[in-house]
Parts: sequence; C-alpha cells; structure tokens
Amino acid sequence: MTRTPKLPRERWYDDACGTAMALELVGERWSLLILRELMFGPRRFGELKSGLPGISANVLTQRLEGMETSGILIRRKLPPPASVQVYELTRLGYAAETVVKELGRWAAQSPLHDPTLPLSAASIMLSFRTMLNAGRAEGIDAQIGFRFGDEEFRGRLTKDEIAIHRGEAAGADLIFTGTPVTLAAAVYGGVPLQELEQAGALTIEGDRALAARFVTLFPLPDKLI
Repeated sequence: MTRTPKLPRERWYDDACGTAMALELVGERWSLLILRELMFGPRRFGELKSGLPGISANVLTQRLEGMETSGILIRRKLPPPASVQVYELTRLGYAAETVVKELGRWAAQSPLHDPTLPLSAASIMLSFRTMLNAGRAEGIDAQIGFRFGDEEFRGRLTKDEIAIHRGEAAGADLIFTGTPVTLAAAVYGGVPLQELEQAGALTIEGDRALAARFVTLFPLPDKLI
C-alpha cells in the first residue's frame, strides 16, 4: 500500500499556487541544498554532513525526517557487505533538478553571487549541468572524469549536455583531480590551469587540449541590476 506523503508541520501559506507548495516542501533552510547533494544518488548521513559543513547534525536529522515525511526522499539500507543506511531521492525529489538548476542560473545573475565561496562536489557537478554553453561545446563528444578525494564522477560531454553520474573516473579522455574549489577557480574564476598545477592544487590526466577548452564551456550569466 502506497503511503500518502504529508507536511511535517502546519502549512505556512494558505495558498494553492505551485510556488507556495514548493516552499512548503523545501522552503526550510538547508532543504534545497540537501536536495542538491542527493541529485547524484544515495548518500549516507555522514556524507551529507560533509557536503554541508555548515549544518548541525541535529538540523540535518530534522530536515531529512521532514523531507521523508513529505515524500521527497526515502531511507533504505544497502545490502551486504555495505549494510549501511542511506538517503535517496524519490521520483518527486529527482524531478526537482530542473527547478534547482534554474534557480541557480537565476541567482548567478545577482551582483551578490560569489563563485569563490566553498562548494561541494555535488554542487560543482550540478553547476556544470546547469551552465554548459552548447555553442562553445560544438563538436565535442568525450568522457570527463573528476576526482575529489574519495568522491569520483564520470560525465559524457557533448554539445547538448554533460551527463554526469557518480562512478570511476579511470579510463576517461580527461580526468581532473583536486577539490571542487580549485576546479571552480579554473572554470568560473579564470585561474590558469598551469598555475593550479604548479601549485599542486589540480592534476590533469589525458587530453590537455580538451582540458583547456573544458574550462571555457561554462560561462556565468551577465549580472542583472
């Protein structure tokens, strides 16, 4: 029998608008960022906490419980040998990706947006999905790997999209190894790749010409004032 989701508290808004409903579901502080962290698959509690260093364990527990009650995510236990509890988005949760990306694209047009602030692995991966410029990526069809400590991602880059998933980076045409912040410095901050390599902050394996082109494919939008 399918459980009917419900809000974990009384409604904030007496309003039938879909925007109001969206705020009822993920309007509490941290909820949207938890959603972002889960966009690339299930995560353990500690992994979510690591991706959101500013959140307390107590608040994270509360938000996860509320999002589970409202049908955005589920808890499940991985089979042996892992046998650990993870949190995973439901179909409703995954369907929010377009909203999260468009909200990010909109906010990047604010003069207050600062791309040099810390960001998680999931955050920079989702930003690539959001900011890819199809015109600049014309003619590319390549596998790109990313290594951020214990986290690895693999993406297929074409002019239409960069389809990224958690997976081994080994064997990709191009592999970046570093931190999300250092890669963001190259892509969004214009720091030369050679400078980051010389500082030991970033390692590049594979097609270096593709690497030089890759960092130009995700221009931030003009500011609106």
